[in-house]
Amino acid sequence: MTEYDYEDLGLVAGLEIHQQLDTATKLFCQCPTELRDPEEATRSFTRYLHPTRSELGELDQAALEESKVEREFEYLAYDSTCLVEEDDEPPHELDEEALETVLEIAQLMDMSPVDQAHVMRKIVVDGSNTSGFQRSTLIATDGEIETSEGAVGIEDLMLEEESAQRVEETDAGVRYSLDRLGIPLVEIGTRPDISTPDQALEAAERIGMLLRSTGKVKRGLGTIRQDVNVSIEEGARVEIKGVQSLDDIDDIVRNEVARQVELVEIADELTGREASVGDVQDVTEVFEDTDSGVIAGAVNSGGAVTAVPLFGFDGLVGREIAPDRRLGTEFSDHAKRHGAGGIFHTDELPAYGVTEDEVDALREAVGAGPEDAVAIVAADTDVAEAAIDAVAARAETAMAGVPEETRGANDDGTTRYLRPLPGAARMYPETDVPPVEPDPSDVPEPELLTEKVERYQAEYDLGEGLAEQVAYGEYMPLFEDVVADGISASDASGGSSDSSDGVDPTLAATTLESTLTELRRDDVAVENLTERHLTDVLRLVEDGDLPNEGVPDLLTALAEDPDRTAEEAAEDAGLGGADEAEVREAVVEVVERNEAQVEDEGMQAFSGLMGECMGALRGKADGDLVSQLLREEIQKRA
Repeated sequence: MTEYDYEDLGLVAGLEIHQQLDTATKLFCQCPTELRDPEEATRSFTRYLHPTRSELGELDQAALEESKVEREFEYLAYDSTCLVEEDDEPPHELDEEALETVLEIAQLMDMSPVDQAHVMRKIVVDGSNTSGFQRSTLIATDGEIETSEGAVGIEDLMLEEESAQRVEETDAGVRYSLDRLGIPLVEIGTRPDISTPDQALEAAERIGMLLRSTGKVKRGLGTIRQDVNVSIEEGARVEIKGVQSLDDIDDIVRNEVARQVELVEIADELTGREASVGDVQDVTEVFEDTDSGVIAGAVNSGGAVTAVPLFGFDGLVGREIAPDRRLGTEFSDHAKRHGAGGIFHTDELPAYGVTEDEVDALREAVGAGPEDAVAIVAADTDVAEAAIDAVAARAETAMAGVPEETRGANDDGTTRYLRPLPGAARMYPETDVPPVEPDPSDVPEPELLTEKVERYQAEYDLGEGLAEQVAYGEYMPLFEDVVADGISASDASGGSSDSSDGVDPTLAATTLESTLTELRRDDVAVENLTERHLTDVLRLVEDGDLPNEGVPDLLTALAEDPDRTAEEAAEDAGLGGADEAEVREAVVEVVERNEAQVEDEGMQAFSGLMGECMGALRGKADGDLVSQLLREEIQKRA
């Protein structure tokens, strides 16, 4: 990939980070924030959504374009789904736990809370919200984070409700699940202070670290999403939605810069050629006897083949503007928005069953010469007409350069067209929720993860690598609970215990990070283990009822049957701690069975016999005790 001089290009970028908060209930109702399996749905209902005008009578263009595609939205509901989620009851007051969490985040970014927070409605008609809008509240402004390439300003911090989860496309439209709808979501928007792809990644990493430092954000795939705004001086602002992996941000920025550079060069070339876009035409007759499966399928089912001549576009529709994406791919994205499977164009034909004679006939039918290109769509008549109109409109903008638009992030670091950029007309006040006055005075400032790493090393004597794994890992809050002096670890996870001593920090850290990672690699269903399971296993070791070596076997047993308690699983698996007499008996048996080897090798036999002893004890004894007794028995016979 070409590495550009980003300063020379005038690269300007900004981030929008969306992070789910780990609260007990949703933002505007008392429903739980746990995700459900769609198979657990107890019923469903359908809606059709349409854009509404703002208070000034304006229609948002992004919502208007979305509404042109007629779709039915089906929503899966559960035994926990309430009337607020179904939009059959007004929202309740803003969740206090969510508000307190975003105020903590605001402190970490040196932001100023607003005097009064008003809930707003943001029009969304893609079906991701049953109401047709998302509720969003400005909580704080004017913050800043530091990067190695300079400070990045934080424009605003919003508290929003998460959208419904898309389950699948259906013949009629889209199926959504209501389990995710309404989970509190913080949106952090930076100023356009980012000037390189590497700085974009560093800023996102810094914000991610600050969010996790609260210990009150959800973890896992889909709980955090990054949007990136990118422009170059001769290009235009493009908003890229849904970057799932933080590690992709720098590649997303690089590829978008490259795309805009190529589009600017294509526009210059088209200007030099005095290019233009011709009239849309029906060219079905050209393909009446075609061998192309796609085109024949459309024609034989009563559909149509529509075309638009692109005068002066020859060789440019097939020009690559991003990895494996061409200008023709951009045209195809717009056609797909109207239900077409894609487009064909003469820069790639003859191919796909389309013959050279058919290409010549196509050019003749629309009046295109060798210096021109032609794009076609084959589909149901209405779809073909709407799709080719969209292609013609996108070709017009290609002559102007880079269009302002919203794009979606692909897994390979490229992007695809979604819709026009939204405008101010999509926002208007929510009249069902009273305003709140944020009070940061009683909100403690969280300890940064970087500070936790240093404290874990100093206070718990953890190595730097292990301390960093724990601090940045998903089990950090549990680690802090179980090692805290004077806090019952079982109480911290919802159980009860007579002990008030914390668990050994090294044991807790290695179990929560190393042991669980190893079990996951061995295909153990670690996701079945609850915090209560983990806490009780650690407590058994701490109380001397389970040797360290028995932890993996006990966790595996609990993962296979999570309905049991740790004590029950340990007893069933025979993993209780053996006393010294039992351990010595097992060691003596192993030594006597290998008496000849011991007499011949002496202490050199230790390593091989140690493994045999541990296997005989099956996790019932601590390795240090086994080692001590084995050495004693070998020395007696050596």
